[in-house]
Amino acid sequence: MRMKLNRTSQLVLVSAVGLLASGFLSACSFLTGTLTVDFVYVTSALAAGPNQYGEVNVFEINRESGRMRQIPASPFPSGGRNPVAESPSPDNTNLYVVNEDDNTIVQFVIGNDGKLYPQNTVNTPGVFPIRVAVGGKSLYVLDTYQPLPTCSVAAPCSGSVAVFPIKSDDSLDAPVANASVGGNYWPLILPGNPTHVMTPTGITTAASGAYVYVTAYDSTAGGGYIFGFAVNADGTLTALNSGVPFAAGKQPSAAASDPNGNYLYATDAAAGNVLSYQINGGMLTPVNGSPFPAGSQPSAITVDATGKFVIVANAQDATLNTYISTAGVLANAGTYTTGTQPVAVGIDPALNQYIYTANFLDGTVSGFQLNTTNGTLLNSQFSPFKSSAQPTAVAAIPHGSVQK
Repeated sequence: MRMKLNRTSQLVLVSAVGLLASGFLSACSFLTGTLTVDFVYVTSALAAGPNQYGEVNVFEINRESGRMRQIPASPFPSGGRNPVAESPSPDNTNLYVVNEDDNTIVQFVIGNDGKLYPQNTVNTPGVFPIRVAVGGKSLYVLDTYQPLPTCSVAAPCSGSVAVFPIKSDDSLDAPVANASVGGNYWPLILPGNPTHVMTPTGITTAASGAYVYVTAYDSTAGGGYIFGFAVNADGTLTALNSGVPFAAGKQPSAAASDPNGNYLYATDAAAGNVLSYQINGGMLTPVNGSPFPAGSQPSAITVDATGKFVIVANAQDATLNTYISTAGVLANAGTYTTGTQPVAVGIDPALNQYIYTANFLDGTVSGFQLNTTNGTLLNSQFSPFKSSAQPTAVAAIPHGSVQK
């Protein structure tokens, strides 16, 4: 028997079918990338063991909701043990991943679908690389200790910086030679106290790669510092301020510069605040009112594409602070809850709208939507998102800029 439908029933049925079709198309659009605004790469450390590689989780961000989904085949092997840092190439077609326990940097080509394809692996000059930054056509890696056999875990010494030129195919050339030490690294030495162990914590570039800044603290006598370097045309580094580092609180943990290279911000994990400096010819001058209060153990920092907003992740109390910057002076725009122990923070490069944190202890990534008027945040749809292990770093590229 054929059932008859009245006009109202027909309209309801048509609407329901339309909604189902719309939902299907939306899901397909997400999966095919038409609604994907960014790819976010989250390095994750796995349990220690023989030949136990870390992983890179790849998420796509929905431009309408901020929802993050792992792409097919994610996660990918990091190419080494304990991946702790990463950065895209200047053209966003490659990703460089730092594996601390192997002293390696692995170059991955990024496919149009966000997938990673390993290409080349190079060793860092020093021991235990922990941070990486790209500026201009160079990659800068921060090693915990200077090269062996001078330094080791049993005989710790100050950290060092190495410069890797990025070649036309985005592979890394041999690290630049430093004639003053007869090696391919720049040591972090405290003038007047060369035996003090300077423990590095963060690295960033400023003014389109014209300057490099390294946060560190004195493990021997205490006190925080920022080492500044000018980048020469041949890739070598010249220490700013005659090699004397700038004072930086108790224990600076990370640093970031605004897009124009006018201001440098550094988190102080021990003091629970954010240091703000004006950059003038590479020299750093504290901004009036600096430091500014943060949460407990601020561990990571980023600046949005306009330079208006500064975002800080606080590891111990699992929170995120947003600040409005006015000539380097920071006004707190809000405090928000993340997953447990956020150790990295990033902002999407396509819309400058979505923020994400890597939460080490609970193995998640938290997502937020930034109000670009007042700096407040809303949770992204279905946040937090599950990682494969313990996330350690985040990096992102805009969708559509990648090539095969």
